[in-house]
Amino acid sequence: MRRNRSYGRGGYSHYRGRSPLSTALRTTAVLLAVVLVLSVAALFFLEPYWVYSADGGRLHLPWVQEPEETASVPLPTVSQPLVVFTPEPAAETTLHAVLLPRSALSDGTAQTLTDQAGANAALFDMKADDGSLAFVSASPLAVSTGVNADEGANETIAALNAQEGLYTVARLSCFRDNSMPRHRNDLALRSSRGNWLDGDGVRWLSPAYEENRQYLTDLCLELAGLGFDEILLDHAAFPRTGTLNAILTGPAYDPAALSGVVLDFYADTAAALAAAYPQVRLSVTADPVLLTAGGASPSGQTLDAAAVVDRLWVRDLTGDRDACEALLSQAGMEAPRTGLVSIVPQAGPEDRSWALWS
Repeated sequence: MRRNRSYGRGGYSHYRGRSPLSTALRTTAVLLAVVLVLSVAALFFLEPYWVYSADGGRLHLPWVQEPEETASVPLPTVSQPLVVFTPEPAAETTLHAVLLPRSALSDGTAQTLTDQAGANAALFDMKADDGSLAFVSASPLAVSTGVNADEGANETIAALNAQEGLYTVARLSCFRDNSMPRHRNDLALRSSRGNWLDGDGVRWLSPAYEENRQYLTDLCLELAGLGFDEILLDHAAFPRTGTLNAILTGPAYDPAALSGVVLDFYADTAAALAAAYPQVRLSVTADPVLLTAGGASPSGQTLDAAAVVDRLWVRDLTGDRDACEALLSQAGMEAPRTGLVSIVPQAGPEDRSWALWS
């Protein structure tokens, strides 16, 4: 047998045989190539059987029966029961007021006297018919005519109004004022003999003059600032009793313009309070003739006031109460059932507003 020999330099060479590492690499490469070919083939073959969903992709083979999916049932969660609170409309509050002496502003008896009368509100005369004030006003007219109360009154009043549970009403005798006309004849209603006097000999300021109306509006704002819950304008129009034909006509008293002047006063005062103290109510004492069909008052008051103020206080209310409330509702009062206050000598029914004021 012939042997193969290899010769190198010098004519001689050693035979080393095949490397084991080289053989392993070749085998691995072949296997990888086979796997790659099979993977590509499988990809093309199985592509129609891939199903995709929100949970991802999965292989769905037609010859393999898959277990039926059961709907997942969420675990119960423990939570507080849902409670929906529906706010109830604020109930209308009837006013049961009682007129208290000025001394109750400072002697600590206001709440007791109010409770004893079966009332829920204390009424105070903060500007009397004689023009005197139960508080200290910064108004130049009040200062110049000397109608202010003693120093320290405002602090006492503010402390009273700060008490919880005590509803207070400040009454002002507006144009019926026996003091101011003595100092300012130019602001008064006049007769041929001087200042006009009503049947009780009391002087009146003219509602037609802007200075008078502004003076009263300023007093209302000061009283609201002292904490009163409600302002009551009494004698807040031209006079309706006395010798009216003795009043000199002119800028101070124009019979054709009375109603416009009065209503403007109410509207301006209401607007001023609403801007500075929106929580404070504004009320007016009204001529009972307004609550009769077609009623017209010589004072210049009209039922249009019902749409401007919160309450109408009426003396000598003899008509059917339900009919009067209906009339006020038609005139624009939002809550006539509580907004109509009957001024009475003794306590009235619980479901109606009244004031003990003799």
